[in-house]
Amino acid sequence: MNFLTPEQEMWRTTVARFIDEEIGRDYIRKCDREREYPYEAYEKVAKQGWLGILFSEESGGLGGDIVDYALMCEGLAKYGFDFSTGLMVATFTAMNIEKFGTPEQKERYIQPFLDGDIRFSISISEPGAGSDAASTKTRARRDGNGWVVKGQKLWCSGAKADNAILAMLTRTDPDAPKHQGISFFLMDMSTPGVEVRPLVQANGSTHFNEVFLTGVRIPAEQLVGDLHGGWGPARMVLANEAAFIGRGGGSTAHRLVELARMFRRQDDPVIRQGLADAFIREQIIRLLGRRIRAALRHDGPTVVDPALTKVFAADSKARNGQLATAISGAAGVAGPDPVGRWVQAELINRFTISIGGGTTEVQKNNLAERWLGLPREPWPDKGLPWRDVPRS
Repeated sequence: MNFLTPEQEMWRTTVARFIDEEIGRDYIRKCDREREYPYEAYEKVAKQGWLGILFSEESGGLGGDIVDYALMCEGLAKYGFDFSTGLMVATFTAMNIEKFGTPEQKERYIQPFLDGDIRFSISISEPGAGSDAASTKTRARRDGNGWVVKGQKLWCSGAKADNAILAMLTRTDPDAPKHQGISFFLMDMSTPGVEVRPLVQANGSTHFNEVFLTGVRIPAEQLVGDLHGGWGPARMVLANEAAFIGRGGGSTAHRLVELARMFRRQDDPVIRQGLADAFIREQIIRLLGRRIRAALRHDGPTVVDPALTKVFAADSKARNGQLATAISGAAGVAGPDPVGRWVQAELINRFTISIGGGTTEVQKNNLAERWLGLPREPWPDKGLPWRDVPRS
């Protein structure tokens, strides 16, 4: 079953050939193993012009299709999920500048991003403000013609890379309700007062970082969008993230089939049922994601709630991890070879995907309220000034 047009199938083949011939499995895995940023791969993707697929021709991009971008991300994730994820996060951040930025910001940042000269990182979460991102405590205070920022941010993907620009959510008006008193700023990661610490994940990856900000001075022209209006850009990033979750790892169903053949489990009726189930879920996620991404691209209403795709993708990832373990057994999971590492990654990532883009529990609450008409959870701080909200 293939829902792609001949042109899209040709594009997917082009990306697959590129990742094999121009980048390669050994390079991606070396970067993962030695915890290095994949500069060479990033620059090669930029040289192809692919970072500009979702950007308008007026901005220097290709004015391409959202499906083409999704297929690129799937193809580039063939040998490493972190590489593809880093590109997606950087792209979504740069798209915020195209949508909300001033003419000066667009001129300063978009073309250098498309050329691969700068890399974007995003920072919305922080301790105590993860699922409830609007509870951010990182403060930006007026100081002359600029701002001074103090606080801590978490899960900043690619923030330790050279020439990185961090887009971060900060509290600019503590007297306003929490969703109304936050602003979105761009910050050069080489700015004095910035400290970056890699976060080592269970799979050994250090793609994510925590960032400490102590007296960091940011010029006023680095504000993206309206002052105290940062929730708009933040929601755009979160919506894109939810829509793309589960689409950055290539075809897991086909990898599971290869795994079953390798361990000679393809004739096991229980395994065969599981493989068919994995394929069905994968196709549903693709179709849902394309509908959402197309609507986001054209600023239209989303007929499919991004929360639905996020929850379904997280559940599917958990099932795939369990199936990979059932196929390979304990020996396969513990193996140090590439197959064993992939099974281990599937097993570990079944938990991490339930957190990124808004936890599964939060997304289920959103769906229950928006589509089932259930009463929303108690909101005791609604309308309260942020400084008066009780905090532990």
